[in-house]
Amino acid sequence: MIREPVFAGRFYADGEVECRAAIDACLRSAEDDVGKATAVTQRDRIVGCVLPHAGWMFSGAVAARTLREVAARQHPQVLVIFGAIHVPGVAVASIFERGAWETPLGLASIDDRLSERLMGQTGLLHSDPHAHDQEHSIEVEIPFVQHLLPDTLIVPIMVPADGQAASLGNAVGRACRSYGVRAAFACSTDLTHYGPSFGFTPQGVGEAGVHWAKEVNDRRMINLMLAMDGENAVEEAGRHRNACGSGAIAATLQACKALGADQATLLEHTTSCAVGKALGHRSDNDSVGYAGMILA
Repeated sequence: MIREPVFAGRFYADGEVECRAAIDACLRSAEDDVGKATAVTQRDRIVGCVLPHAGWMFSGAVAARTLREVAARQHPQVLVIFGAIHVPGVAVASIFERGAWETPLGLASIDDRLSERLMGQTGLLHSDPHAHDQEHSIEVEIPFVQHLLPDTLIVPIMVPADGQAASLGNAVGRACRSYGVRAAFACSTDLTHYGPSFGFTPQGVGEAGVHWAKEVNDRRMINLMLAMDGENAVEEAGRHRNACGSGAIAATLQACKALGADQATLLEHTTSCAVGKALGHRSDNDSVGYAGMILA
């Protein structure tokens, strides 16, 4: 089964030449911002990462820089991508079990042997490729993976924000460890969606509210991820609305810990409002938080 691209030409560039040029532009932008970030881990392998999933114009530089850090070390044989869910009707963790995902850069192949093992060993995954049909959270990351990790296979999993997310991540991590595959895990999530457009303005409309969303509300979830506390990610987001992919966060943190990760590093934290201002947009009313993080 081939999942065809749905958001090429909308969230990111369509056409191979245009897509690679856009990725290069994201990488150059990330290079310009490198001085803003925390020192990167010196470990020779990265087990996991946290990526934003908005349109590349806004969050692409953060995603590109984060995956570039993964690519700068020993490449994983497979990247299990835990995605947020924005579409209706997906109530259980849904895996795209076999085949490939098509993007303007070609086909990204599924590790179907690992998928089969995960299905059999975890008991928490539902094979439903059609659940992924209209969801953007994983698709927007795939061209970066193809460009920076061209030999890495993928396993896409959509994760609901529920009480099973942490258990799923732990089970997936343990299954990968027992299988002996060199796996890494990626979480696709944005942070606080603040402003009238999102129906969330507890600190009012305007600059003060947007500042609170980034420096207080986002930071609550970032601190939880830095502590690698996957068990409380879903509850945190449920209380404070500071992540759209809290199930993916929980699963990723627990999977990384199952593979022995004990260190999280924040590479960059910004917002759509800040990026928009740099592009000449003037609205201070609505903002979405983006974080890039690695786990080793």
